Amino acid sequence: MNENKIVSLRMERQHLTHKADESEYISLYRDLQPGQNVYWNGFGAPPSLTFRADFDDIEFNRLRQANRSLLKGRFVGGNLGWIMKDDFELFACLFCKMLDKPTEKQLVIKELIEREGPLTIQQIKETTGMLVKEITPTLHRLQEAFLIYEDQYDGEWDRGWYIFPEMFPDVSINKYTKTEALKIILQRFSHRQVCFNAEMVKSFYKLPGKIVKEAIGSLASEGIIEETGDGWLLKKDIEFLKKYEPQIPESVYAMHRNDFLVKSNEYWLKEKFKQPEHETLQYLLIDGEFHGAVVGHFRNGPYDLEDVILDLSSEAAAARKTEILEAVCAVNYGKSANRYQGEKI
Repeated sequence: MNENKIVSLRMERQHLTHKADESEYISLYRDLQPGQNVYWNGFGAPPSLTFRADFDDIEFNRLRQANRSLLKGRFVGGNLGWIMKDDFELFACLFCKMLDKPTEKQLVIKELIEREGPLTIQQIKETTGMLVKEITPTLHRLQEAFLIYEDQYDGEWDRGWYIFPEMFPDVSINKYTKTEALKIILQRFSHRQVCFNAEMVKSFYKLPGKIVKEAIGSLASEGIIEETGDGWLLKKDIEFLKKYEPQIPESVYAMHRNDFLVKSNEYWLKEKFKQPEHETLQYLLIDGEFHGAVVGHFRNGPYDLEDVILDLSSEAAAARKTEILEAVCAVNYGKSANRYQGEKI
């Protein structure tokens, strides 16, 4: 399979060659779930599909949070994410971590919320005498089991906690097995990635290899996906790509670490561009493929941008220098890196 065709089609389907209108965005968001906010500085903000919308998607998603068409839960790796209401049951089935042997603290807090909820952490503290550092992880574990539900807004510290079945009586965490749920979600993932492998799935969804292997094997046996030398593709895309004419315009995007393309390629990105003395702040998607990273140190505000490192040839790095540095400035409050390929700017 021609790699240029795969890269070109992926950029199109990610809306990185043409920005999505509202209808296209909703479809894209569905396929890239769970939605997350911008890494580090985005805490408390709504989720964003950076670079992909022709409107302010943070404000758009803020409204969707407010009207509960986006719902919050603990999904990938136990981290918070935002799921479209119609898909909440599907993702709950996939990511629910059952609580077979609850601890005494978990039972006390769950029964308290059942009896007197909704309750804030402060109210739980006053009633039980537990410390906040005991209450918070207990709530999170109950949340991972979809036994309780946290009120919507991350930016507010005094949020209420509810009993999950009371908030969502029609949601059954047993409707799908984990493999069945992943099979549905993987078809969306494949459509937007065009070509994928098992490591990408594990990297993005943080799921055990066994479940990933079962879901991929089942989709293959049903003739929905097919393996090529590059990886797995939807069978219909293999036929489509035969006649597809690739177009890859020159582009540079400095992608934050919660971006869909970053998270699904994190398993190799974090090793390739690792700098022991610095943190990776953003990864550089150049002409549809990852070729570098911005390294430095996270700060509450503009980051310390120490260096831009690339795996391009010296000639290509020199030719694209201005364009790359402008892309870095665009997502870092107009701040420039101190170095480019190790050389002081």
